[in-house]
Amino acid sequence: MRKPTARTRPAAALALLTAGAIVLAGSGPSGAAPGSTTAAPANAPQALQQEQDGNCDVYKSVPPSTEDGPAVKVIKAKRQLVIGVDQNSYRWGARNPNTGQIEGFDIDLARAIGAAIIGDPDKVVLKPVATADRVDAVQKGRVDLIVRTMTINCSRMEQVAFSKPYFNISQRVLVPKTSTAKNLQEAVKGHTVCAAKGSTAEAVLTKEGTASKLVQVENQLDCLVLMELGKVEATLTDNGLAAGQAAQDQAVKILDDEVQPEVIGVAMLKTSPDLTARVNQVLADYYSSGSWRQSYDRWLKPYMLNEADRYWPGQH
Repeated sequence: MRKPTARTRPAAALALLTAGAIVLAGSGPSGAAPGSTTAAPANAPQALQQEQDGNCDVYKSVPPSTEDGPAVKVIKAKRQLVIGVDQNSYRWGARNPNTGQIEGFDIDLARAIGAAIIGDPDKVVLKPVATADRVDAVQKGRVDLIVRTMTINCSRMEQVAFSKPYFNISQRVLVPKTSTAKNLQEAVKGHTVCAAKGSTAEAVLTKEGTASKLVQVENQLDCLVLMELGKVEATLTDNGLAAGQAAQDQAVKILDDEVQPEVIGVAMLKTSPDLTARVNQVLADYYSSGSWRQSYDRWLKPYMLNEADRYWPGQH
């Protein structure tokens, strides 16, 4: 299966995103203090993609299975599946103010996994987890799975196990509609840019080489709040989350440039291959039944502005 490609990767945008970012002092709305200045090789975005393409296979996972192994049996015995999710990303995982329930594309998938493994989607416990805490939540057993727009990359594959990919993404820049920036380079160079801690966007932006400034926050929604307050001039995030923020706030827009084509998957412990196999079976069934497409059409199509096939990575 071919790997996802971005529509466009302008040379100027890639050149810019190889550059560094100085982390601002202070804290975002979540109260999280930004970190310190970091440095890395100037060709970082290309290096990140080469890392995925050359040193690990982001599509590699255990074969799908319906068998109940040790990890699955433990989950069934406790009759509860705890899944780490987002509650702040509109259309992916966000709390409905009218019902109090978390809903979205990732939430549909989480409930489908729960229904398949323990027979009852209502036995799924949806536990909000911050972007930077996803790996830690899995490793320390606070959750059984993470279904939270989590990019699969070589570094994370050393820390947790991933399912087969279930969505193609790329990084996009979001700016206020009043911005005069015409492309990603103009939006980021010399401006204050926001990204979530532990996100791929942060990894791309925290490279040395420009006078750009990066504000790190705990959750993607904090970037939108900071933009509304005029404290940041742009946000870098994946195209799905960017579309959700643009739908949530009509005062912001997404620029056309995209960089860093990637895939996202479900994360879990490396010591539970039987659980990974069950999740992979759910993903295959979820897609073949049409449920994946139905969820995409409901939650994402009005904002992603492309047909579902553009975003399905396929299964090996």
